[in-house]
Parts: sequence; structure tokens; C-alpha cells
Amino acid sequence: MGNKLKMYVDVMACHPEVTGSCFLCVLKLPSRETIKFIVDCGLFQGEDEYLKYNDYFPFDCNDISFVLVTHNNVDHVGRLPMLVKNGFEGNIYTSIGTKILLPFALFDSQKVLAEIYKRQYKKALYSEADVNKTLSQVVGVEFNQKYEITPNISVKFLPNAHVVGAGMINIEISYQDEEPIKLLFTGDYGTNNDFFDVPPIPQEIRDTRLSIVMESTYGTTSKKDINYGYFKEKTAEAVEKQKTIIIPVLSLGRSQQILYELTKLQKSETLDRSIPIFFDGKLAHNYTRIYLDNNGLIKESMKDFLPENLTFVDSEMRQSLITTSNQKIIVTTSGMGTYGPAQFYLPYFISQMNATIMFTCYTAKGTVGANLKEAKFGDVVKVNGILKRKIADVLYCTEFSSHAKQEELISFLQSFTNLRAVLINHGETKVKEEFAEKVYNEVNASDVAILNREYFFRIGSYGIEKTLTTKFK
Repeated sequence: MGNKLKMYVDVMACHPEVTGSCFLCVLKLPSRETIKFIVDCGLFQGEDEYLKYNDYFPFDCNDISFVLVTHNNVDHVGRLPMLVKNGFEGNIYTSIGTKILLPFALFDSQKVLAEIYKRQYKKALYSEADVNKTLSQVVGVEFNQKYEITPNISVKFLPNAHVVGAGMINIEISYQDEEPIKLLFTGDYGTNNDFFDVPPIPQEIRDTRLSIVMESTYGTTSKKDINYGYFKEKTAEAVEKQKTIIIPVLSLGRSQQILYELTKLQKSETLDRSIPIFFDGKLAHNYTRIYLDNNGLIKESMKDFLPENLTFVDSEMRQSLITTSNQKIIVTTSGMGTYGPAQFYLPYFISQMNATIMFTCYTAKGTVGANLKEAKFGDVVKVNGILKRKIADVLYCTEFSSHAKQEELISFLQSFTNLRAVLINHGETKVKEEFAEKVYNEVNASDVAILNREYFFRIGSYGIEKTLTTKFK
């Protein structure tokens, strides 16, 4: 008889940079059984070169046994219904908080995608029926409880401060007489959140022999580079100049955070309560109501985060917001400016001297937010298909990012005492490379590597190795 097959798992990131998060994991057991699963199944956003990836998967959906979801952002969950449409029949495991939020994200994503693909004379990625079937396959898991998915695979969701319901996923793969393989997927990692408390990772997990799949969105950005207080300063400045302020926000997390910041400005008398605040974006409205109504998702002490003089905007009100000249604040989705009601406001206000547009989140390459950032004052810019001259103040505020910064990411990794490997992902190419070198120099890990769409990394009892070059359509 030949040598006994050693257990290993091949891991590949199906996303090249920041959006479209999806990891394909292929487990080979000594019994020669193969189990394929994925972690996250997100939508690609931004540049055209990445949007093409939305139309297909680099694997057979029928072969996937189960899915693990880190959190409820569209770039992590937006293609789940497409996965189901293409034959996936297994369970989708996520935290209970994410399970509560997920229906709103997927139905909204379906409507947005249907409209986009209709304009391109293409068939939509998935239907409402596909969303309903997807939701029927979702299993909510309590944080910090070990959950057996197969006889050889168990998972534990660990709280993460990135957004409500976000979890890091600790995976343990075991087989008789074999050293277990342990993987921790961080998802988008955050260190603190005003709306809920996050306990530290249990020491027993920090001491165990494991490999970490680590995000790197802000892997080259230091906390020292962030101008904390910038939002307050620029809001006060715009108010004093009697400018209308447009604040693009993400529906989940950032919307509620910015409303809370405006509340604090009112309480400190930096912001006059008489200035009307308008809040636009149906999905953001829904999430905000969940924050207020669902017990346990946020702290009781944070349920008074809405500012005074706030109006929830519907589509019939939008026109009046740009035709009236009175000073106001408009908080609107989407955060990158490409989708949502922001498509309505930005083409108008970008060419207004009495307007300040303040982006509050990461803007991926190719999005309206990124394009406006690159344009100089007075340049002609295309905003959602309309040519306009950039005359408004366009500002970028990074102090509210729910992604950890470089030293926070490094500190997180350094808290683990027995790292086998750190696999870097979810960052722009240059950022991933620079952050990986930083990890190599400052973190005590046996191996450091960068995940991408070109090949798998094999993790076994012997360490890790690059293997299996992949070919995509």
C-alpha cells in the first residue's frame, strides 16, 4: 500500500482586490473525500474590468457543500442568490444578526441589479424568487458557540466590530489521527463600534495553531494619517458658510453612524437644530428602523441616535430638495455615489458653489466617488452619465471607516501566539503587497502570502504551498 493521504485544504480568493469577496475552499480528507465550500459570495463593484466577474463563478455551484458568510455588505453577500440560481442547494451559515439584516440587502440588490442589467440589454443575475429560495437556506448561528457542519468541519462565529452582525469565522477541520487544520477568516475587520460592544477573542483561540485569512483594505494607512475631527470641522465650516451639505453613506453602519455624529454636533451646539436634515435611501431607512426596533442588535443606550429636525425622504420629495435654496443637510445612499438616491443629488450639487459633498467611506476605483476625487476644481466630470463642472467642495472623510488601520491589523495578528500562516486579501494590489511585507517583518508567523484569483494556497500539517493554477472564463 502507498503512503496515507495527508489532509489538506486549498484556499483561493475569487476576488482580485476589494469588492466581490468570495473564497473557494477545497478540503481533501485522508478518506479521499472532497468537500468544497465558500466563505462569502459578494458582488463586484467599481471598475468595468471587475464588473464582468459578476456574470459567472469560477467553480461549479452544484459542487459547493455549504457557504459561510462573514457580514451583511453587498460586496460580501450580493451574489448569494446567483449561487442558488446556479444550483447550490446547501446551507448558508451566518450570525443571527446578519440573518435578520440579509433579506433587506438581497431584495434591494435584486432590484438595483435588475435595473442595471436591463439598461445593458442583459438578463438579470437573479430574480426575487431566487432571493426567497436563498433566504430559505440561511441558518443563523449564535456567536461564540461551536457548530458542527459536517463530521469533520466545525465553525465558531466570533463578534466583529465592522458592522452589526459581523463575525470572524473560526473553522476547525479534523480527522482521526490527523493534526487539525484551523482557519480564521476575519472578513472586514473592525476594532470598535459605537453601537455595540465587542468582547476580545478567547485566549484559547489566540493560542491555538491556526492560519488567518486577513483583510488589508487600509493595510498601508496609519491611524496617524487619519484626521479625526475632520467631519466636525468641515461640517461646521460649511454650516457657517450657509452651504448645503450632501453626505453619501453606506446603508448599513455608516448611515447610522453619520446620523449619530450629527446628533452629537447638535448637542454640542456646533450644528444649529433649525437646519433641516434629510435622510434618503430605502435600504438605509430599513436598517435604521431595525437598529431602533430589534432588541439585542445595538445597545439600549444608543437608541436615541437620530438627530432632531430629521426627515426620512421618499422619491416624491427629492425634486423639492434640489429646487429649494434653503440650507440643508442631505444624508443619502450610496456611499460610493454610484447607486441609490446619490445618483439624483450628485449631478446637480457638484456644479453648485453653495454645496459641500462629503464622502464618508472607501470609494472603489471606477465609482463616482473615486472619479470626483481625482477631478480638479473646475474640471468637467461625468456624474452618472451627465457632464458637469466640478465647482462644489468635494471632501473625503476617512475617520469613520469600519476597517481597521495598519497598526490595528498588525496588533490583531501579533495577539496570536502560534500562527501557521497569514494569507492577505481584500485590498488594492499595491496595498496587499506592502501590507504583506509589513506582516512578514513584524508578525511571528511561519508563512505570509497574498491570495488572489490566479492560484490556490494549500494548507496542511506540513505548512502551506502555492499550488493549482486556476483558469477562468
